[in-house]
Amino acid sequence: MLRADMDALPVAEATGLPYASTAVSVDAAGSTVAVAHACGHDMHTASLVGALFVLANGRKAWAGTVVAVFQPAEELGCGASAMIADGLFERFPAPQIVLGQHVGPLPAGMIAYGRGPLMAAADAVQVTLYGRGGHASRPENAVDPVVMAAAAVMRLQTLVAREVSSNDQAVLTVGRLQAGTKSNIIPDTAELDIDIRSYSDETRNHLRAAVERIVRAEAQASAAPRDPAFDWNFSVPVLISDPDATDATVSAFHCHFGADRMLELSPVAASEDVGAFGAALGVPTVFWFVGGIAPEVIAEAASAGRPIPFNHSPEFAPAIEPTLTTGVTALALAALTWLATSESP
Repeated sequence: MLRADMDALPVAEATGLPYASTAVSVDAAGSTVAVAHACGHDMHTASLVGALFVLANGRKAWAGTVVAVFQPAEELGCGASAMIADGLFERFPAPQIVLGQHVGPLPAGMIAYGRGPLMAAADAVQVTLYGRGGHASRPENAVDPVVMAAAAVMRLQTLVAREVSSNDQAVLTVGRLQAGTKSNIIPDTAELDIDIRSYSDETRNHLRAAVERIVRAEAQASAAPRDPAFDWNFSVPVLISDPDATDATVSAFHCHFGADRMLELSPVAASEDVGAFGAALGVPTVFWFVGGIAPEVIAEAASAGRPIPFNHSPEFAPAIEPTLTTGVTALALAALTWLATSESP
């Protein structure tokens, strides 16, 4: 199975390219938002189409079945699981291996890979803290959820620093704190959106439970009139690039691209739901990254002392070449590594 994700992001593109997206859409909340392929998924789909063209034109050289999956909703973390629930592997052949790639902020033409846990599990929760509203001049008659939320945010920052082993990795971010409408009104509620990244089930489960423990404790310490509510609305498991299958695939890459275009990575804190396909079938997944940043862009950023545009940035613009050719070639090579030759029985 060759997989490419194809969804975009609610980002207004600022690349200045002649083909920059001007699309708009309506999000789940009903808001009109700008839309762009700010994570490079258009490069993924183009690479998969190209790889299928290569494989189809060389059909006499290999035997087997290639399943091409163009997946929606990767950015929502539910696209892979939704396709599986929709009967993907009942309606189409079940693969013996899942292969995928992602364009990233590496020099264009490079291939980066890792063995074992490669991309973090991701969990997101929306927390609602309940207070008792009132006038800002009489806080003693209210229960202030803003103070409650602020205390929770600070205490949550101790989880990774004090409850995760130094031999493990994790990230916890409070990406949204929203409360109130006016400076002289103590509101009834405050909301937190919390993002967690981890690389093991043990750490993941500990952090999920610890978030609820801390938030509940802060609410109790503030004499909240009711317990906080937790909406765990996003969950992606850790992406494991099977070590043995990765070694076999990467060996083919080394032979074709050369060692100078190969880079071994440490685990990446971003997340991907491609692993759900292999996990559902009990088959290995191999995942790698294709560099997409032109050398002159890297040099310019270095001389200016600023970071290069990263995935999800409005300025993220993978160079078409050699990125596209590398992506096409890598997918086709990976497929051929696992397909039998035409002479095989």
